Amino acid sequence: MTTAKRLIQYVEPDGRRRLAVVISDSAVAPFAAISTCYEAANAAIAEGCSLAAFLEAQPKDPVADYHAIAEENRLLVPFDHPDPSHLLVTGTGLTHLGSADTRDSMHSATNEPDMLTDTMRMFREGLEFGRPAEGEIGCAPEWFYKGNGHSLVAPGSDLLSPAFARDHGEEPEIAGIYLVDPNGTPWRVGFALGNEFSDHVTERQNYLLLAHSKLRPSSFGPELRLGPLPADIRGTSRIRRGGEVIWEKPFLTGESNMSHSLQNLEHHHFKYDQHRVPGDVHVHFFGTATLSFADGINAKPGDIFELSAPGFGRALRSGISSMPDTGLAKVASL
Repeated sequence: MTTAKRLIQYVEPDGRRRLAVVISDSAVAPFAAISTCYEAANAAIAEGCSLAAFLEAQPKDPVADYHAIAEENRLLVPFDHPDPSHLLVTGTGLTHLGSADTRDSMHSATNEPDMLTDTMRMFREGLEFGRPAEGEIGCAPEWFYKGNGHSLVAPGSDLLSPAFARDHGEEPEIAGIYLVDPNGTPWRVGFALGNEFSDHVTERQNYLLLAHSKLRPSSFGPELRLGPLPADIRGTSRIRRGGEVIWEKPFLTGESNMSHSLQNLEHHHFKYDQHRVPGDVHVHFFGTATLSFADGINAKPGDIFELSAPGFGRALRSGISSMPDTGLAKVASL
């Protein structure tokens, strides 16, 4: 069995892209002939081997300083597409044990104990039917669209919040990264820490505004973990303000802590023909049960989100910046 490896993508000071395998907290080994993970994954599919096995045989250049790459803000997301419009960023919610509590309180329209919200009904369906036997199909989870590759933010950079946003909230999650081969078969490339940045105040106005609240940038990485996802992942989510930690909380993920199996989540994403377009890349967030918003925290521009979990390498750090108000969106007429 191939040992799980962790990969990063970054740029050299001269702007050249590099793909590298993580050796330690302070060192990475860049590959000599392959500069992107997209290129490597396509080559591995063509050769009929795992990505880890394919990269094991590739020549490497001298070791590079991982700390310097991160401190100089040269990290990229660990998997992308040469044409960002062919990368789809999506996610599923209400997938984790305990994840319905905050959402239910946000969406409740009645105080009557016997009246279940749509949120709680969907969550309970997931508990009962979200983990089908191998080869069987369970109930569909909540699904949402976040954007294409243009919405992705490199680790270490700021998540740009639109001027009309009412909240700048982190969501600590695991993201699955997939590549569709020339025959239309999706391949799971690996997993990464992800910050599924959302606007929870907008969502709280009306649960039908969920789609709007999710149309925000997001980030994942900085490392791509190859191999299976651990069943029990215990990470930490924190917010720093002015160098001080103002909020910190553990988050649990992995199938042992989820109401849906990965098999079920993957089926209900890739059952659609438009999600099996050859050459496309999919970054899919699997959900969370931990939000600083649920604890009354109001993240602000200038704050730093920091997500970490054992087995996923360097922490994912993201700042927050506000975009200027551009006023009414104008549409030109031909």
